[in-house]
Amino acid sequence: MRADVAVIGGGAAGLMAAGTAAEHGLKVVIVEPNERYGQKLRITGKGRCNVTNHCDVRTFLANVVSNPKFLYSAATAFSPSDVMDFFEDRLGVPLKTERGGRVFPVSDNAHDIADALSRWCETLGVGHVYGRAAGLAVEDGRLRGVVTSRGMIPCAAAIVCTGGKSCPSTGSTGDGYALAASVGHTVVPPRPSLVPLISSAPYCAELAGFSPRNVDLTVYEDGKAVYTERGEMLFAYYGVTGPLVLTASAHMRWGEKKYDLSVDFKPALDSRKLDERILRDLEKFKNRDMGNALGELLPRSLIPVMLRLAQIPPETKAHDLTRAQRQALGQVIKALPVPVSGPWEPANSAIVTGGGVDVRQIDPRTMGSKLVRGLYFAGEVLDVDAYTGGYNLQIAWSTGRCAGRAVGKERPA
Repeated sequence: MRADVAVIGGGAAGLMAAGTAAEHGLKVVIVEPNERYGQKLRITGKGRCNVTNHCDVRTFLANVVSNPKFLYSAATAFSPSDVMDFFEDRLGVPLKTERGGRVFPVSDNAHDIADALSRWCETLGVGHVYGRAAGLAVEDGRLRGVVTSRGMIPCAAAIVCTGGKSCPSTGSTGDGYALAASVGHTVVPPRPSLVPLISSAPYCAELAGFSPRNVDLTVYEDGKAVYTERGEMLFAYYGVTGPLVLTASAHMRWGEKKYDLSVDFKPALDSRKLDERILRDLEKFKNRDMGNALGELLPRSLIPVMLRLAQIPPETKAHDLTRAQRQALGQVIKALPVPVSGPWEPANSAIVTGGGVDVRQIDPRTMGSKLVRGLYFAGEVLDVDAYTGGYNLQIAWSTGRCAGRAVGKERPA
């Protein structure tokens, strides 16, 4: 099969790139081993698909962890509002905005997004080659074709949209990294991002199922605070997870640094005001045991942990608490230590893969390779990743659209 453009990977970025290139009158084929496109897209957001975030470009870039400046041109050309208009007006999928600006289909069904993109590509005549890309045919610094498990596809342009190494059951197995490296591209070592974290602290298992809200989580890298955010987290038998933890994990480079977490359960109170609050409760419940005197200050499940870490026997009467014990209690409430040893899930089960094709070798205006003419990259295969909230799919839409437009304007011969 001969084509003008071969898009390697039929996920979010690949479908966007393929359809965009086809809109420019090019013959496009998608190389994809799955019968249905968008396998990972269909399970994102717990099956609801967090399409994008209803925010401006500046806010979007502020939520990109790796190489946000690289995405400026692509995000400006196809912004979150453009994405929303595209799905609603062009593809006919009604959307809604929820807490934190998260955008979902009104149906709460991720299949509606994947199916709409698939129909769009089909209507534009995009072909489907069932198979995997095994290599890139390059001659004199220019792409000449894509070698697949079904044979060679002669083409003048290829867009690599293979995703990362997360969710391999959907087809994201890291093939794109090998393709990029085979033609001279540098690949930043992939790492799991947006993952739960393992902790050896015994109280994590003791608190399993406890989900505190409005707490401050701080990440310490080799003993230095590098990230703090307020929100919700969840304790689990293996360690910690939840929105705050997943976001914090995006800042961690395992194998390079040592990390620890600290949880502030009363971020609205400084140490002095917290001490005053503890004193009031001790006076109010002065005849109670400490195990029963903190019910208005802390969740019931948290009290035994706090007392143990502050070295306060639970049978201690409130009126007998010493100043040193009270201060120790305040310290642990403001800074519960949570040592972490690594991601709970391996990279192939992470929500997103960090690392990827080095963006210094990619033209940010076109997503085109600076090493091979006619070769483009889009989506998670690039060394760009973001926080949860629709930002990673926005990366896929923006870079896929950018690559598809660039191919269409250059009209490969």
